[in-house]
Amino acid sequence: MSFFGLDCVKKKEEETERRIRANDREYNLSFRYATNAIKTSKYNLLTFLPLNLFEQFQRIANAYFLCLLVLQVIPVISSLSWFTTVVPLALVLTVTAVKDAIDDIHRHKSDRKVNNRKAQVLINGELRSEKWMNVQVGDIIRLENNQFVTVSLYLPSLEPRGLKLCVKQALTVTGEMGGSIEALAAFKGEVCCEAPNNRLDRFTGTLVWKEQKYPLDNQSVLLRGCTLRNTEWCFGMVLFAGPDTKLMQNCGKTSFKRTSIDRLMNVLVLFIFGFLVLMCIILAVGHGIWEYYEGSKVTGFVPREESRGPALSAFLMFWSYIIILNTVVPISLYVSMEVIRLGNSYYINWDRLMYYNRSDTPAEARTTTLNEELGQIRYIFSDKTGTLTQNIMTFNKCSINGKSYGTSLLEAVKLETEEVHNFFRLLALCHTVMAEEKNNGQYLVYQAQSPDEGALVTAARNFGFVFRSRTPESLTIVEMGVQRSYELLAILDFNNVRKRMSVIVRSPEGTLSLYCKGADTIIYQRLHESCSKLMEVTTEHLNEFAGEGLRTLVLAYKDLDEDYFSEWLQRHHEASTALEGREDKLNELYEEIEKDLLLIGASAVEDKLQDGVSQTIEQLAKADIKIWVLTGDKQETAENIGYSCNLLREEMTDVFIVAAHSTEDVLLYSVTVLTLRVHWFCFCCLLCLCFCLRSFSSFFILLRNARAKMRPNAGEDAFFIPESILGNDPKVVQDETVNGEFGLVINGHSLAYALESSMELEFLRTACMCKTVMCCRVTPLQKAQVVELVKKYKQAVTLAIGDGANDVSMIKAAHIGVGISGQEGMQAVLSSDFSFAQFRFLQRLLLVHGRWSYLRMCKFLRYFFYKNFTFTFVHFWYAFFCGFSAQTVYDQSFIALYNLVYTSLPVLGMALFDQDVNDGWSLEFPQLYVPGQLSLYFSKTAFMKCALHSCYSSLVLFFIPYATVYDSMRSDGKEGADYQSFALLTQTCLTFTVCLQLSLDLSYWTAVNHLFVWGSLGMYFIVTFTMQSDGLYQLHPPSFFFVGTSRNTLDQFSVWLTVFLTAVLCVLPVLVHRLIFIQFKPTINDKVHRQSSYFNTTRPSPQRRTKIRRSSTRRSGYAFSHTQGYGDLVTSKRTLSTPLPAPLFKNQRY
Repeated sequence: MSFFGLDCVKKKEEETERRIRANDREYNLSFRYATNAIKTSKYNLLTFLPLNLFEQFQRIANAYFLCLLVLQVIPVISSLSWFTTVVPLALVLTVTAVKDAIDDIHRHKSDRKVNNRKAQVLINGELRSEKWMNVQVGDIIRLENNQFVTVSLYLPSLEPRGLKLCVKQALTVTGEMGGSIEALAAFKGEVCCEAPNNRLDRFTGTLVWKEQKYPLDNQSVLLRGCTLRNTEWCFGMVLFAGPDTKLMQNCGKTSFKRTSIDRLMNVLVLFIFGFLVLMCIILAVGHGIWEYYEGSKVTGFVPREESRGPALSAFLMFWSYIIILNTVVPISLYVSMEVIRLGNSYYINWDRLMYYNRSDTPAEARTTTLNEELGQIRYIFSDKTGTLTQNIMTFNKCSINGKSYGTSLLEAVKLETEEVHNFFRLLALCHTVMAEEKNNGQYLVYQAQSPDEGALVTAARNFGFVFRSRTPESLTIVEMGVQRSYELLAILDFNNVRKRMSVIVRSPEGTLSLYCKGADTIIYQRLHESCSKLMEVTTEHLNEFAGEGLRTLVLAYKDLDEDYFSEWLQRHHEASTALEGREDKLNELYEEIEKDLLLIGASAVEDKLQDGVSQTIEQLAKADIKIWVLTGDKQETAENIGYSCNLLREEMTDVFIVAAHSTEDVLLYSVTVLTLRVHWFCFCCLLCLCFCLRSFSSFFILLRNARAKMRPNAGEDAFFIPESILGNDPKVVQDETVNGEFGLVINGHSLAYALESSMELEFLRTACMCKTVMCCRVTPLQKAQVVELVKKYKQAVTLAIGDGANDVSMIKAAHIGVGISGQEGMQAVLSSDFSFAQFRFLQRLLLVHGRWSYLRMCKFLRYFFYKNFTFTFVHFWYAFFCGFSAQTVYDQSFIALYNLVYTSLPVLGMALFDQDVNDGWSLEFPQLYVPGQLSLYFSKTAFMKCALHSCYSSLVLFFIPYATVYDSMRSDGKEGADYQSFALLTQTCLTFTVCLQLSLDLSYWTAVNHLFVWGSLGMYFIVTFTMQSDGLYQLHPPSFFFVGTSRNTLDQFSVWLTVFLTAVLCVLPVLVHRLIFIQFKPTINDKVHRQSSYFNTTRPSPQRRTKIRRSSTRRSGYAFSHTQGYGDLVTSKRTLSTPLPAPLFKNQRY
């Protein structure tokens, strides 16, 4: 049961295992498993009003004004009418409630859209179309090709026909049911499996059916978030739904995100409360003293009760001044901030330069509360595939027999050079790709486990070596128009340790050959010594390809002896069926046969970056934003992309790679590095990892020496974690200066050690000294942990950007989450705060919209506090001249309308339209972004300066009008020193001064700004003359006792001279301060603004970029697959049927 959003039901006991019976909803419902319905909305029609008001009054300012309203209905302490508080409070609550209602309506629509999507569910023996939210654990559902999986499924049945490479396999015993609805409806199998958890790489369970037990593992389960590929349809039994799925378990908790300005505002509001209480105590004590010495002398003018002594009178006066001075706490501040954020969010939505035409995708601000946080980003955590790259691979260049080929490759193929043909023959045979014909043979489609493999096989097809089909025992290719069938004898599959793949085939002529492709460093170790000269030439070509950021593979082959291979094959069969040490025995056999290879050449594949990625990263780096790449891809792949997009550069002092897979590897790696005398920076990173592995004592001295070289003048801080970090709670790791630029590449295994509590500080200090950090082979949970680590120990704002479901956890963990709507679904977008289609839009989001939003919000806050403090402090000075009687210095209508009418629109106009420089100059000078990172525009120091300026202005605004009317005489000979004339003069001076101050703060005047500023001044005079007119006085004399004051006061020349003098004196210190600093200590904003004014241009002309060619000393790694290959699956005979007919279609397209 839920009451006002509060869960009143006792939580069910923690699940230890899960039991599910197929096609038995009644049995499964007894366990109260989570349903597949999602709910992100907060309110309904009944709970909206009470719950929304409850939430709004949790804000300190709203609760404070509610208490003020209660105090104002007590006549003995109230000197203000109740409407002066009710009107602004009601307006604030109403505007906020309307905004919350609109947001929740959108959430309801989104929930309904998702929950009402259709799924085919097997119910009562027939396939029915059901809504997603009605799918329950134990249901049998049907999925079709390219359909998004919304639950975690066990696969009872897959499409049995067609040449498919299906990674997830149905059990043989259930796969026999095929697509028979009758057989599936009669299926009553019971699954006992693990409880919901976040382990994506493991699943343990058993299927009990017909009194037999069958093991279930990760190969029999489809997880939520993936898409069905390589099969037309499948049936699945729902094991986990909704929040219980592994994907949702990895997503982390959705926390309420607040900006750093919001957190600072909470501190400042508490300070303001304390300052308000202090002022009221001072005035209450003053009233008690005045009452004791002077109270008896004015009883004829101010009657008082005899029983009320000075102490009681001072106590009551304390509460009266709490009411009078309440404007020091800005009630309209929060609602104004919400309006500003909403407006700046629409600017992002409307920005045509962030619209991606190809996919018809505009940028979208999915939240309206984090805009200014975009102007303070220090760390960006980015996914790689689909975020930095297009995930599209193209064959670019190659080296064959010592000759580099580019556009001339086609001519070499036509010349029928044996080496060239052998090169493409290898590409057409050495892979695990599946071929599928579409449209009755009109199109040949390749299903590849990775884009790299698909690109290489496609390249072979384009150059005349067409891979047609495969069976577990054969490969059929078309070589220059001639169809040939090779007998497939063995696949020596790829894994992360081998970094290579081989196939052993027998040609139609009977030749027995081994074809191998892999990383250059791995293949070179296995080449025949006769290839030494060819290897040198090929190495030069590899360096050239790597300099262009291409991903390379080295290709080699050898012919095998029949007798040797027969004996080897027998030993291979024995090793593959061994119960113990199977992998080690197979690896030994692979090492044995993969030696004395003959080098063919090397291929170069381009993983195309998204447009503008390199330029965006370069601009963000100039803005002092550090980019960490967190990817599930292999280390070599990440390195390639790092160099391609300028995250890693050859000019760096060192790029250190930590690629250990176990505790022993880390220790061994450390010793190896020490032996080879690698750069001292490498020592530091490795020793940090050794400390995590409890090996710190052995390397402590070396760590001290490494830090001493890194920071020679740092003293003990270079050796140990400084006390300034250890002694603080929370601990803060400050930025440290190092000599040179460094990069760090670390894999998931090493990262797991580095994230341990005993190691995290050392790892973070080392990583933060690097210009770029790339974490490879990381899980979604590790991505979130890295983000949380930086948030925990660095006083910095973080942003996470990704495009897939595996990025959701880090998107939720970061201060700002950005989703890219790309090829991997919408899960990242749905969990993000901002979304767009291309990574390059990030620079505009941060450097333009983020910076503008932060600058506008800071200007708004400074001005808002200035005008409210100035307004309130005048009351404080006036108390010393009215016997501390809580009399107001202004007309009550002016008090009620000051923040709502006279000063609200000008400051909103500034906060919505102001620009210090236009978007072109913002992108031309990314250094403009740095002040936001350092919180220079608004901080506690800036707040105190604002308060001091307000104090000075209030003194001027009170004492100059006071001196003007003191013992003054009007032009008609009547006395001008009356309370009403003084009140009108003071509030007029105040209104003019705050408008003039805002005019000085505005950098960019628009027609709207002119309308708001001058319109507000005009509105002040219109309302003042109306409220003090004879007509309103006659309607209700007690409420309009300032009758005729404006008419009799504002016709005096001395009044307007006073208004001018006070306004000038109030802004004069600001003008002098700005002039001095602009001349002698200009900021980056001043320099750019001066330059833009000098050139008198709306947008700087783009600089021509020169293309720099890198000569690389590193070679691109083997970027071939993310996980263990599928060789076993290809040769298992579980997914392949008979080959396609041999004859080619005459009009078939390759």
